[in-house]
Amino acid sequence: MAGATSVAGSGSKKRKWKRVNVAMEGVSETADHVAPIVGYFPSGFDPHGHANGDPKIKVFRNKRRPNRLELVVSPSDSSVDFVGRSYAGEAAVPQICNYAVGVLDKESQTLKIVPIASNKILRLEPRLKGNSLVETEVSEGLAEESVGTNKVERKVRELTLMYGTKKDRDSDKRWKSFFSQRNDASTDEHINNINHETDEGNDVLEDAVESIPRNIPPHDLSADTPDKAYHLDEIIPIIERDDLFDILEALESGTDISPKSYPTFVYNRRHKLREIKDQKEKGELACILSYISHLCHFWDRQKHEHFEYLKIPRASYQNFARTFLDPNSIKLTAEKKELMIGYILVLTLFVDSFQTDPTDIAKDLKMTTMSLKPYFVQLGCKGKHVFNKPTIWNLTAPLRLPEIIKPSRRNK
Repeated sequence: MAGATSVAGSGSKKRKWKRVNVAMEGVSETADHVAPIVGYFPSGFDPHGHANGDPKIKVFRNKRRPNRLELVVSPSDSSVDFVGRSYAGEAAVPQICNYAVGVLDKESQTLKIVPIASNKILRLEPRLKGNSLVETEVSEGLAEESVGTNKVERKVRELTLMYGTKKDRDSDKRWKSFFSQRNDASTDEHINNINHETDEGNDVLEDAVESIPRNIPPHDLSADTPDKAYHLDEIIPIIERDDLFDILEALESGTDISPKSYPTFVYNRRHKLREIKDQKEKGELACILSYISHLCHFWDRQKHEHFEYLKIPRASYQNFARTFLDPNSIKLTAEKKELMIGYILVLTLFVDSFQTDPTDIAKDLKMTTMSLKPYFVQLGCKGKHVFNKPTIWNLTAPLRLPEIIKPSRRNK
């Protein structure tokens, strides 16, 4: 394949150009020939201008995942290596361009076009020497998983970084920061519990059973009022609430709300927003109603292989995926379904002043009022049955949760 290119000739003051006719050849990567890998130094390090000669360059490929490459540049007189990875950082973001390297041989007049390995240009970051590359990879993998362990969530995060608005990107950063802080706090508490020592073996078993976390929303057994029994700020994180005023804004603007726009429970209680005079209370109720709507939408769409998430605010969707979805799929496990129903029912109790008729929410969840009974009982609610009418569920404080059955002790 014939082509032409231009090269610069040497000159004293002006650069002189001359045209060279070359034959172009495209070279593809094969099993025994690794394609070139391109790395760049954002720190400004110049590998060719180094005083003690060129640094050592090594390339590592993961045996189990051949598309995972690691480029290591080691200056001879430095305590750091420059490491670039194809599976982390900006190289892990989906590539919208293909990259190649052209090598011109003036003597043979040939130009070879070679694709870059995995279409990645690696950012070489400084790392202290002596650290195991495997350990680094594992630790970075764990850090990535702590932010989001779900495949769908990671894909959404990648799309947000590439095409999202500034508001979406800022919201994503705030959420990751919030979650990492919360995760660190829970980890410290867990470690402190593990380090607690006792000489009573049977007491350890009993304490362990009693400390098994219940599959219900965050709660406080010592709360003296129903509104404090379940932690609303943990069920609906404050950082998400800026995006949860859609119902209130629609009502205040006079927009005609269609019954198909919101779940039955939310639509039948929109009048409560008009009745409330206190703006703070009205805003909180609007957030709860909007959150119930998004949870029901998430609940319904998860039944499909490719459910829609764009109608759910970005931060809320990430929270739902992190809290309810199985890390290796986009489906709800039986345990996560139970937890999600608990979240929805607790929010309906907040809307109905902790005394709710489950008819509407049962319709939204495509369940019967009787099938919701064990979920209300698990949340600590008491049912009040009136002849020929649905059971009304009340939440009282302090919470009276069903007892956990303890394993029997064995006599030695």
